[in-house]
Amino acid sequence: MKNELVKKYSEEHLRFLKRRKNHLLFVWSLRIGILVLLFGIWELTTALGWVDAFIVSSPSRIFGTIASLYEDGSLFYHVGVTLWETLAGFAIAVGLGVFIALALWWSNTLREVLEPYIVVINALPKIALGPMIIIWFGTGSEAILCMTVLVGIIIAILHMLSAFIATDKNKILLLRSMGASKAQILIKLVIPSSLPSFISMLKVAVGMAWIGSIMGEYIVSRAGLGYLIVYGGQVFRLDLVMSATLILCVLAAGMYFLVVLLEKILVKSAEH
Repeated sequence: MKNELVKKYSEEHLRFLKRRKNHLLFVWSLRIGILVLLFGIWELTTALGWVDAFIVSSPSRIFGTIASLYEDGSLFYHVGVTLWETLAGFAIAVGLGVFIALALWWSNTLREVLEPYIVVINALPKIALGPMIIIWFGTGSEAILCMTVLVGIIIAILHMLSAFIATDKNKILLLRSMGASKAQILIKLVIPSSLPSFISMLKVAVGMAWIGSIMGEYIVSRAGLGYLIVYGGQVFRLDLVMSATLILCVLAAGMYFLVVLLEKILVKSAEH
């Protein structure tokens, strides 16, 4: 009887895995199909002259521009510059954001004093700080890195601080009643319970990092994808603008999926 139940549950589990696999395959097929359809309609409308390819470009012209950038050796140079600025700004913003959020959770007084300033800074348009950033850091990568950090750090602080504060109060009281110190409560309860919020914050921070780096390159840059977009707009090369934008979309998507992969790894390790 026991063996029959095990066999039945095993078959049910296999059917569940098969349904899940088919569902994922269906979702990915739809995603790719929608993308192919959009590119196909775009190419067709420009080829038939329904819209002006000079204004909206076209997939064939975009891929031709990317190929020319690759041939003259500038593609990976510009991609590398923007990617380095984004990854470095992302890492600094996340690291500092989590550290500051921990400090604010640790000290209620510090949180009460600084929280209004953090909210005001978050509401401030970061582009308004552009002239000061140029004066302080010059016209190099340091200014772009600073802009990337400014855009992402406040989001990281607010996300993680909310997660730390939302930790179950009853569990905290239980640990305190058992003689746990504040550091032990932080390590054993607060940080582990904030893991889902940390992953959520990373997903948001990915987008903010790309916004910050491109915003910085708009203000001051001599290289990078943001530079190509600005230069293409100035000389009316919409193919170059759209090509750089498409590359940005691919890089941002790749970085986001890396965060999703990290989420799966952390979830599996937490289960074990």
